[in-house]
Amino acid sequence: MRIELATEPGDPARPNEDYVAVTLPASGQGGSLVLLDGVTPPAGDDGCLHSVPWFTARLGAALGELSVSRRDMTLPEILAAAIARIAEVHRQTCDLSHPRTPQATVVLVRWNDERVEYLVLSDSTLLMAGPDGRVTPVLDVRLAELPPAIRAMREEVRALPRGSAEREVAGRAYGAAVEALRNAEGGFYTAAADPAAAARAVTGEWARSEVAAVAALTDGVGRWVETFRQGDWTECFELLRKDGPQRLVDRVRELERGDPEGATFPRGKRHDDAAAVYAEL
Repeated sequence: MRIELATEPGDPARPNEDYVAVTLPASGQGGSLVLLDGVTPPAGDDGCLHSVPWFTARLGAALGELSVSRRDMTLPEILAAAIARIAEVHRQTCDLSHPRTPQATVVLVRWNDERVEYLVLSDSTLLMAGPDGRVTPVLDVRLAELPPAIRAMREEVRALPRGSAEREVAGRAYGAAVEALRNAEGGFYTAAADPAAAARAVTGEWARSEVAAVAALTDGVGRWVETFRQGDWTECFELLRKDGPQRLVDRVRELERGDPEGATFPRGKRHDDAAAVYAEL
């Protein structure tokens, strides 16, 4: 079995909000993969005493433990239990109903000799490759496919001069409109404090014989495909297979430095936290 992973912050002066881990139980019966992308809140009060890295580290650890110790539970049940466990830790000190309470995207994969199960919530990416090399991306597209009015607001922001007061005002309005759709009917979902969000995830399973390798990427790495258009998901997977996750992260950083202001390739941040994992099963 070959397993490689890499992660680094978008800004060395700020803690990395991404999380990635692979768990291989001592029993030797399969394993699990967890990848989280912590959601950076806007500046200001988020109702919580704890940071996003605090949240992702604890949620990721809970997912890793439950996914190998509770084979009787489905992946949505495991995610719901992990969310509930972390919520209970800080319910007495924090306002967990706050829309900016710490939260994260989720990719969770579990395998044994018979099957490979998967769960994807929000905009991190899972790639699954068969023995024939065919790559299937598993995506939760709800954040990308926001209502047309919201997407029009985004394009209006991008059309305004960088650094202008108009762009700043329009950007705040767009951000508020997107935030109103977070964990709301008709919007998109993340793992925050409500276990019910787990039932909204994209899930499924494949026969173990149909899966040769899997990879997972936070959107900071998925920029190679989605922002910089360097290739499709199959070509991205091939780069991971050939050169490993760190090379993919490095390549994204090179592309970001080549367009520092996002003039050619618009994006919310110059550099984003990045995490990627590749596992041959």
